[in-house]
Amino acid sequence: MRRGTLLTLVFGLAAVMCLTAGLTYHTYAAPQPVRLTVATADLSSGKAQLKSAGPLAFGPDGLLFVGDSVGASIVALDTNDRTPGPDAKFDIKGINAKIASLLGTSSDQILINDVKVNPISKNAYLSVSRGRGPDATPVIVRVDQTGQLTALSLDNVKHSSISLVDAPKNAQSSGFGGDPRMQTITDIAFVNGNIIVAGLSNEEWSSALRSIPFPFAQAAKGATIQIWHASHGDFETEAPVRTFVPYTIQNQQYILAAYTCTPLVKIPVSDLKPGAHVKGTTIADLGSGNRPLDMVPYQKGGHSYILIANTSNGIQKLQADNLEAYKPITSPTVMDTGGVPFQKINELKGVQHLAHLDDSNALVLMDGNGNGSLDLRAIALP
Repeated sequence: MRRGTLLTLVFGLAAVMCLTAGLTYHTYAAPQPVRLTVATADLSSGKAQLKSAGPLAFGPDGLLFVGDSVGASIVALDTNDRTPGPDAKFDIKGINAKIASLLGTSSDQILINDVKVNPISKNAYLSVSRGRGPDATPVIVRVDQTGQLTALSLDNVKHSSISLVDAPKNAQSSGFGGDPRMQTITDIAFVNGNIIVAGLSNEEWSSALRSIPFPFAQAAKGATIQIWHASHGDFETEAPVRTFVPYTIQNQQYILAAYTCTPLVKIPVSDLKPGAHVKGTTIADLGSGNRPLDMVPYQKGGHSYILIANTSNGIQKLQADNLEAYKPITSPTVMDTGGVPFQKINELKGVQHLAHLDDSNALVLMDGNGNGSLDLRAIALP
């Protein structure tokens, strides 16, 4: 290199160093998402306003979400139940009588609306009506594995709530019977920071799925759903989803939804935009004259299954491998059963509610003897 060129480079570098000596460099780091905990969930202490207690769902950090159809709202409660519990071994006889005794009434005045398990503590939570009808008193009951029952205090609890803007009015008629307002919320789940809420709306397509971000801000209208109901041989927009589970198919998040009489439908979560009309894809029909109650997905022996509790068809075990491979059931197909294969689990009778307990077990509320006395039992997933 020539001497003149070298000197030019040296003086140029020195000049750059002098010019930048007084500058401060800033590097940009993308903001990290805040982990959802009770501390970050924007909860307030005070009385939680519940007019009814229906479907339940757990979120992170022991947060319990309660569907209130009468009040047309979702309420988030801090259960303050975050101590890890042992492997669950529930076997509690006559749980409805025990709840009645706790609440100072008789068993015939107790209605257990839903059962869920806190994934941290493994305690069971039951939404209960003390009394019958829309004027019944809502109660949340916690049950540990020893059978100890506690009514969760709603008078001074950290909580938040959001009102649904598209709830049906009490006077609205329904094409499938029942009070539409009492079916505003038929099932709920916490999915990727949102509360998914199934039920009826006041829209022309009254069957709705709402996706509500949490912490709560303001609810928008839900998406309304149309399906092909093969056992009825018609398109359906009025019947609500009765129970559902979030499920990943080929790396895409879906809602697997079960309806009365009993189509099983997949609905992409990404389609659940406010006010959207969404057409679900029917992939199975599990039998007419039946209402599905609860679903629990699980894996066993290298395969995926979904256990479904029903009013008339007992317990069904659905083969859930490769759900994308099943041909959609659509117009003009009419069938009573078909699509994704399933088998009936005859050993389990009288199941009224079914909940995930751990990777190997489910929790069932069952009237095994048909005498009205309900047991809360852990069962091995079949």
